[in-house]
This record gives sequence, structure tokens and C-alpha cells, in this order.
Amino acid sequence: MSDAVEVAIVGAGPYGLSLGAHLRKAGVSVRQFGKPMQLWRDFMPEGMFLKSQGFASNLSDPDHTHTLEAFCKKTGRPYADYGLPVALDTFVSYGQWFREELVPDIDDVMVTDIAQVGGGFEVTTANGEQVRARKVVVAIGVEAFSYVPEPLSALPSSVCTHAKDHTDLSVFSGQDVIVIGAGQSSLESAALLHEKGANVQLVCRKDIRWNGAPLALDRPLLQRIREPESGLGSGFGTWLYSNHPDIFRRLPRSTRVYRARTALGPAGASWLRSRVEGQFPAHTGLSVKWARMQDDGVRLGLTGSDGSSREMAADHVLAGTGYRTDLTRLPFFGEQMIASLRTVPGTGSSMVGKDYQSSVPGLYVMGPAVAPTMGPVMRFVFGSEHAATTVARQLIASNSTGRARATVVAGR
Repeated sequence: MSDAVEVAIVGAGPYGLSLGAHLRKAGVSVRQFGKPMQLWRDFMPEGMFLKSQGFASNLSDPDHTHTLEAFCKKTGRPYADYGLPVALDTFVSYGQWFREELVPDIDDVMVTDIAQVGGGFEVTTANGEQVRARKVVVAIGVEAFSYVPEPLSALPSSVCTHAKDHTDLSVFSGQDVIVIGAGQSSLESAALLHEKGANVQLVCRKDIRWNGAPLALDRPLLQRIREPESGLGSGFGTWLYSNHPDIFRRLPRSTRVYRARTALGPAGASWLRSRVEGQFPAHTGLSVKWARMQDDGVRLGLTGSDGSSREMAADHVLAGTGYRTDLTRLPFFGEQMIASLRTVPGTGSSMVGKDYQSSVPGLYVMGPAVAPTMGPVMRFVFGSEHAATTVARQLIASNSTGRARATVVAGR
């Protein structure tokens, strides 16, 4: 593989861009593939805000110069480390600026296959190019893992879609829309639909929970010690998840799987509460038992937690039902690769070591697909710092060792 690049990065979201910035600064030969910021640009609704605080929404670069704050100062956009929600369009523009400044040579094409070849890998792209790489890093988001439960999944897309399927919710203006779910995505989608003229009803299995308002930064020192503030929120457990994936991965497997799935949710951000409560009907304690087409719309049969039943009809159902990682849904992993990848039992997520290397030597996975191993921080932009610096350190060291061996072999 003398003509191979050292590293191929699959993905160009916050995690992929961060890793690319670190490796390029170190002089590692890299090819990177993907559509920059695609999840945020193409699968989230206009008018959305990030749930994370400003200081927790930075991509990672080796010099710590390309922060969200630096971008906002440069472009005259509002910014605060704490207490001011980050607008989606600001974050997308920030990611694009980061890419132009630090990772300009991304191949804006999707990868269709990753195969082990001759002690390394062969990466095939949608335009037919085949690239040899000694190491591969999969740094994807969640767009491939959207989850719509039965019986909603049996409905046609004309009457039922996932929350990620819409960037412009104004197309539902004047329509009756039922939103399913109680997490940030469903709550914010319902608020945006209401504000854009749709007749919204929210249906949740449990009561709606709201995250607390940000704690005062000038609170007494003892309070700050007892309840520290971190990238994912306040509290000692949250601080641990935010800052120490290396410790989280040592917890019992059942604890890791549970915490990765439930930490910080389902719940809505405190700043969203006034846009939901009292603005439209919210029906809690209800589960969808059946769903069927009715005229040009849909009718749902609902079962209450108390055993009661009722029906609701609408023009459309929007499923804010989240994402479930399943590596078999990734189009670039063939049967042979899937058979070699160990997953965390009870999940479809990749099992990785402390360096994010999977069970396939030389193949690294970072981001939401490793949350059951490295913790819930992998579901947030804040996790890109630990993932990118850890993987970059490993790959830079490996690259240096390889160059040293090549020098010895050549007799230099």
C-alpha cells in the first residue's frame, strides 16, 4: 500500500471536521469524504436552536482558535458562553467557516464501501473512486439511524414522517398535525409548527420533563463544587459524562447502555418551555396502539397508561421518536465488515477501545455510534474535543512510527 494515504475520514460533521483539523495540522496525509455539516444543514428545521450552551458548542482544533465565540465576533453575530441559545443557522455557518479555514480539501462525496485490503482499507466513493488508506475513521452523525416505531412505520410518508425529514415546517401551515414524542426534537418541532400556522397536538407516553434553567455562574463556591456546571449541564454525574469518557467506559455495561440512552432526556430545554406550555394541546400518558389511513390523512388509536382508549385524526403525523444506532444500516459496511465489527450487546453501536479503535484493527469510530461505550457526551458537539484529540494522538503517533520504520528500511 505504498500509494495509500495514512488516514481516510468518513464524515464531515463536527466530529469529522475536528479530527481533520488536528491531523492536517500534524502533517498526516488525509483524504476526507462527506457533505460538510449535512446533518445540521439538511435534516434539522429552520428556526431551531441548539440545546447546548455556547461554550459547549465548539468544534475542536489544535490551537483552540476557531471557536464559536471567535466566529460570532468575526461575523457580528450574538454570542454568550452561557444563557443564550445558539441558533441553527449560526452553528451551520460556523461549521462552514471552520471547514474553509482549517479543512478546505474535503471531498464532497459520499462513501459507498469500506473494505479491508492488504493490511489496510479500500474506500469507494459514490463517483466510483477507490482510495487506499492505512487507517479509516468513521465520524458520522445520526442521520442514518432515524427511528419510527410500529405502527407508525407502516404508514406512507404522505401522512407520517420523521422529524429529520423536514427543514421547512411552514409547509404544514393550516394543517392538523400530531407530533409524537416528549424529547427536545418533538417539543421544538411542535413549537415551530404552531408558530408557522399548523394546528398542533402533542402526544407523549409520559409526562413532559424540562431541564432546569442554567445555574448562576456566580453562585457560592460550595454550591459550584456540589453541583458543577459542565458541557452537558449541571451536576456531578453530568460533569463526569461531559469530561471523562475514559472513566465512563469503565462502568458496568448495563449502566453505560442505560445512561447513554437516558441521560438528559427525553426532556426539553428550559428556554423552550414558554413556547410549548399553554400554546397547543399536549396529551400525556398515551401510546399509539394502531394507525391507519383515513381519507387524505391519518387516524390513530391511543391507549392511556390507565387502560383507557381514544382516537385522534390529523392530516399528518410527525414522529419525534429519535434515533437508534444500527451499524447494519450504514451503506458503506458490507457483510464481511459487519461480521468483523463487535457491537455493544443490546445496541447496534460499535464497541471501541479507549482510543476509539473498533474490533477491526485500524478502523476507528467516533460520535453517537459509540455512545454506549464512551458516554452520552458522544451525542453532543461537546464530545468532539475528547474524540478528536484522542484519535488524533493515536493516529499521529502511528504515522510517526510508520515513517521511522520506513527510514530504517531505506537505510537512511
